[in-house]
Amino acid sequence: MLYFDHNATTPLDERVLEAMAPYLGAFYGNPSSLYRMGRICRGAIDTAREQVAALVGAHPSEVVFTSGGTEANNLALKGLAFAREPGLIVAGATEHPSVSEPLEFLKARGWRIATIPVGRDGLADVAFIESLPAGEIRFATLMLANNETGVIQDIAPIAGWFRELGIVFHCDAVQAAGKIAIDFKASGVHMMSLSGHKIYGPKGVGALILDKAVMLEPLLHGGGQEQGLRGGTENVAAIVGFGKAAELALSELEERRARLLGLRERLEAGLKTIPGAVVFAEGSERLPNTVQFGIAGYDGEALVMNLDRQGIAVSSGSACASGAGEPSPVLVAMGVEPEVAKSAVRVSFGKSNTETEVDRFLDVLKKLVGISTSESRGVMPII
Repeated sequence: MLYFDHNATTPLDERVLEAMAPYLGAFYGNPSSLYRMGRICRGAIDTAREQVAALVGAHPSEVVFTSGGTEANNLALKGLAFAREPGLIVAGATEHPSVSEPLEFLKARGWRIATIPVGRDGLADVAFIESLPAGEIRFATLMLANNETGVIQDIAPIAGWFRELGIVFHCDAVQAAGKIAIDFKASGVHMMSLSGHKIYGPKGVGALILDKAVMLEPLLHGGGQEQGLRGGTENVAAIVGFGKAAELALSELEERRARLLGLRERLEAGLKTIPGAVVFAEGSERLPNTVQFGIAGYDGEALVMNLDRQGIAVSSGSACASGAGEPSPVLVAMGVEPEVAKSAVRVSFGKSNTETEVDRFLDVLKKLVGISTSESRGVMPII
């Protein structure tokens, strides 16, 4: 199988599994226990906290471990809301379901949502943000890199605007971490969500990077772990794996970025030979590994299934919103026509993919849309 769906999840790096192994066997102690085995497990968590913090330019004390990006987003948004009187929340129009659905939950409980529109380039409308009634805003959230299109938002000036007004600003950085350089301090955000299984770590672990000045109401009570923000005995092995994955992502960041960008550019050059092909937000700064495209007259989910029959794994959008049969809300928010949005296919490369695999994908895709290699030469470019 050719696996081109790394934005959904990544394979566990063998070096990560090796780091986890002792904590799946010999070192099974509770990290809250005072005896030696407990202290060993506590030390392993402390090391992982330093590794995750280093990946995003944070202090280890700002790392709160969670069960993943979804819990980190929920802790950030609900934790803020539960500690405040209802008011206005500002949020991007192209957020992941783990942000948009908690916002709907809060909306049903008296909160108001101001949705930041995006252009066809996928970028947030800064003028809209600056036009909002600042005195009514309780907090704001905007993702750093979109999980479908790969569009990267220029977060720092937006975060600076909110910070200057004393408004807490959260950023979902789940897709960005490990693919582009991140500096929590320099970004100006107050909170940032991360996930282990997006960077070749294990599933079931993530983190919320939290400015100490921000007060949250915990979602889980009992035990006082994670600075009292997430009660429950820690998943030591998963946290150790997350830490190791973060360490590797930081040390290999530039090498991975260059390789992934090369694969992306090769794919996009090949797509230009397919009549009617459109790369969404092509002119925007995007993640080096992500291409979301559509082909006029084709159904994206049908293409995904036909590619699967040929041993190629891709997606039509977010894995957390798949199977709905509706056009991507992200593309609709960008102003893409619904019939074009329904043709969307997302390819997201990983560190082990090769140019040969990209070429095979293009050959199979061209056969599925009924054109030969000779017919595809010199036809219309992507728009």
